[in-house]
Order: sequence, then C-alpha cells, then structure tokens
Amino acid sequence: MMSEDKVNEMIQGWRDTPEEDLKLEGCEQLQTVGAACLNEGDGERLLKFVQDEKNQVIVKSMGCGLLAPLVSEVVKNKESHDHCQAAITQLTKTCSPNKLMQSFLEVIENTDPGVISETILALLPHLQTVLLQLDERKAAGVGLVLSALQKQLSWLPVPYTQQQEEADQYGLCRCCRALTMLAQPFVEEVKKKDENLMSSDEDEEMKTELLKFCMRSLREPLLEADLNRGRKSALWLHAVEIMGILSATKESLSGLLFFTSWRRGTLIDNSLSKESRACLAYLLFVQLISMEGFPAVFSPVFILQGNMEHINHLLSSKKESHLLKGLALFSKSLEKVEDNSLPVGLLELKSFGKAPQNLRYVLINCPLQHLRKSGLQDFQLFINKLDAEAKHKFFRCMLKTSNHAGVEAYIVKNIKNEIQSSMKGNANKWFLGPDLLPLLELVLHLPQGAETDLLTNMDKIMETLNLLRYLLIRDQQLKSSVEMWKELCRIKDQYLKIVRVCISMSRAYYCAELKSLKEDIQLKAKEARDAARSTRLIKTMTTRDVKVSNMSPQVQYQVLQSALVTFDMMESVVVRIEEITEEKLSKMH
Repeated sequence: MMSEDKVNEMIQGWRDTPEEDLKLEGCEQLQTVGAACLNEGDGERLLKFVQDEKNQVIVKSMGCGLLAPLVSEVVKNKESHDHCQAAITQLTKTCSPNKLMQSFLEVIENTDPGVISETILALLPHLQTVLLQLDERKAAGVGLVLSALQKQLSWLPVPYTQQQEEADQYGLCRCCRALTMLAQPFVEEVKKKDENLMSSDEDEEMKTELLKFCMRSLREPLLEADLNRGRKSALWLHAVEIMGILSATKESLSGLLFFTSWRRGTLIDNSLSKESRACLAYLLFVQLISMEGFPAVFSPVFILQGNMEHINHLLSSKKESHLLKGLALFSKSLEKVEDNSLPVGLLELKSFGKAPQNLRYVLINCPLQHLRKSGLQDFQLFINKLDAEAKHKFFRCMLKTSNHAGVEAYIVKNIKNEIQSSMKGNANKWFLGPDLLPLLELVLHLPQGAETDLLTNMDKIMETLNLLRYLLIRDQQLKSSVEMWKELCRIKDQYLKIVRVCISMSRAYYCAELKSLKEDIQLKAKEARDAARSTRLIKTMTTRDVKVSNMSPQVQYQVLQSALVTFDMMESVVVRIEEITEEKLSKMH
C-alpha cells in the first residue's frame, strides 16, 4: 500500500480539484486505496474518510468505487462489519442514486458463488434506500435490481424437506423473505395510487416489473419447493407474499392462467411463462392461496380444461417436485367435475389426449412409489369423470397405445366394471350392445400370438379371463342380440385356443429350464465333492446361459417353479370358462 503521506497527498489533491474535473482515474485510485485499507483491517479509518465533511465532494463524485470492497469486507470479516455497513450507509446518503444503483448491479453480477446469500442480505437494506431515492425511471431500476438478485438466487439449491428448510443452510429462505421486503414499499406505492385513482404510466410500469418479479418467483424457487399448507413453512409463506404482490399488480388471475395474452404485454420468455403459470395454478387450486380473488363464474369443466395445459407441463417433467404439483393439480381440477359427465369431444383436444399419456409414463417409468400411487388415483378419477362414449373411446385408445400389460390390465378391469354397471340398470349401448364388440376384440388379443410371453402379460391375461368368465355367467342380456353373441363366442374361442397353445409352449420351455437347472445343481455338487477329495480349488465353473443366470440357483429354481404355478392358474381359469360354456350349451339343448 502507498505510504500514509502519499495517501494524504492524494486526498488533498482530490479536495483541491473541482467536482467536474474528478475523473475515472481518481475513482480507480480511491477504490485501490480503500481496498488496501480494508485488507489491513482498518475499516474505521475508511469510515472516517467517507464521513469527513471535507471529503463529501470526493465521496459524491467517486465514492461508488468503494462499494465493492466494502461489501466484500462485510461478507468475509465480521469484525469490521459495523464500520463497513456505516460506510455504505454514508455512500447511500451522499452519492448519486443512479450511479449507486449501477455499482450495486455490478456487485450483484460479480458475486462470489460461495457467498451469494451473505452478499444479498448485506446489500438489500441499502439497495432499498437507493431505489426509493430514484426520481426518474424508478420502475426500471426496481426491475433491474430484482431481476439481478433473482438470477443470483437461482444458483442456490432449493430446500426440499422440512429439515432442510428449517436449517436453511444456503440462506435461500432468508433471501426470499428479504427480497419481498425490498419490494414492499413499491407495492404499497402502487396500491396507494390505485386507491386514489392517481395511477400514471410510471405506476403501470412498476406494476409490470412487480408482475415479472412474481412470475420469476413462481418458477424459482416456488415450483421446485415442497409447499404444504398444513405446516406453513418459510417457502409456503413466501408463496403467500408473492401472491399478495401479484394481487397488487391488478393482473387478472384467470387471464394469466387461461388466456394467452397478458394485459400489460410483459416480455417474459415462453418457458418461464409456462412454468410460472403452472405453479400459479397449483397455488390457487391446490394450496388455495389467493383463491378469494379468483372469479367464481367459471364451471368446473372450464377450469379443468384450462388447467390441462399446466397439468401436462408439470407431468411431462421428471422432477419430483413438478410431478407432485402436477398430480395434485390434476386431482383438484377433477374433483368438482360431475361423474360420467365429460363428453367424448374433449378427448379430441390435444391437452386431454396428452394428460393420460403423461400419467401412463408416470405409472410405468417413475421410480417413486408414492408418485405412482397418486398417478393411479388420478388415472381412475379421470376415467370416472368421462361419460360412457368417452370411456369407450378412451379404453380403445389406451389398449392400442399403452404397450404395457399392467396398464392394459387396469383398463380391462374398468371395462368389466362398466359392463357390470350397465347390466345392473345403467344400460348404455357402449358397454351392453354391438359397440362392445370392437372393445372386446382389443381386449381378447395377444400381442405376439402363440409366442406371447405369458409372464410379462400375466396381469392383462388374468383380467381378460376374469372378464370372459363374467360375461359367460351373465350371458342373458348379451344373448338378446344373436349376431353379437355369435361374434363374441367366435372371438372367445379363438382367444382361448391361442392362450392354451401359449400355456403349453411356455410350460414345456420352463419345464426344460427347470430340468436343466437341476442337472446344473447336481453337476456343481459333484464337482465340489470331487474338489474336496482331491484338495483342488476350482476357480471357474461353467453354467448354462438361461434367462435368470444372474440369480443364485436357489432363486432361479423358485422363479421357474413360480412360473409353472402361474401357468397352472391360467389354465384352471381357461378350464372353468370352457366348463361354463358347456353348461350353457347343455341347458340350451
């Protein structure tokens, strides 16, 4: 560092220089001297410099350069915290608000990734002071600052569990709270102007900037957070505050959710808009935050239709937090819709066709059991809301496209329930008449014919056989149409014939595998005995390449035995169906 005499000489030179002649070079020198002073632990000396009445012209013209080293010192050195904070406060009283804001933005942009929350928390009180001092373009300044701060906060991990949120290790929760406090005076300003009917173009611009702030907050961190009304966590309370600020902007909630254009034409990129709106829908309809401000005129079907875009966006994600919100929003959107009321025309809408496919993906591919369980509940709830024709079309579509035995089995079970309901008095042509046949043709179908893997398709096959048995037992209503009954018998006979061939081929294959495994076990036992007698170590042993070769011989044996039991069970149901058929024929004669 320069000698004290040199520093004093430099300061005196600045004092003797007219304000308009103080140049950038002097500003850089002041910054260097200030940083060196702080590095030596002499924050008190720097504070005295900025507070000295003789130096106010210097501070006003060049003091902004001291902001970065002062903030850095506040963050890393608690001992000089008070002196540095007092120095920053003095800068906010003396320097130009516009110049200070630019300096603050540079500090925010250059924040060390390891101290993001510490830096933001140190800056915010001073930032608010500076923003409130802006005379012109205040809204633009507020927008720039909020955007820059949120960009830095997006690097912090979002706490997901209650324990993580309470610990707040990275300071995200504290920063979110501080950010809403920063915005609060400007929210109050626009509220007051609205009450007094004094809103100007600048006020409308402020509402737009606050709206952008809210939409960014909805995406990060609220979309990622586990929000639970029951425990009202820090981030849940942050969601309440954000929804309160959103209300102050006077933006229509229904307009934001269900219509493409925004009243103020805000410039927000498409992905941000989709994710933000999806989170907004979740907060409204699931967490019921600000629901009192949502129009009550919309029907449950309209709300479901409007929310489908948001549901699909959330369900197409692979993040647990997104999927949880998507499943909860789907459930809440369906709950108030009357059972058996959704017409077939809705299935032709892209969003309605996509939602079940997204649910199917969750059911089949999601590794988290609680999400699969919620997904299955939503899947059934969706089916319950469809009318008979829509169910018929939906079942056909799923049987053609699901390519998953478990999903198909669930559809077959629902088909049986619909037929049963029709037979008990809720008759309709879709499940008790000629229109049932195209559906049964898809049900009574094996994907690879006689070479179908029975174990992979066991769930669907067993549900199909149970459906056949039911139809044969309750045959009177079906026999009212002779042609239909004949066609059903033809389809049934063809299906059972292929199933029997499959069972025979599969049993023969698995019996051969079981025999091979027994021989393998005996061979290994003999080799082990021979090895013990000859005191030789056998380093490698050859085994046959079977499908379950990565299992132990004992587990392989159990799997093969279980497969044979499954084939016996299938065959017993086939036999029972054939017995019922013969009983019915004998009564006819």
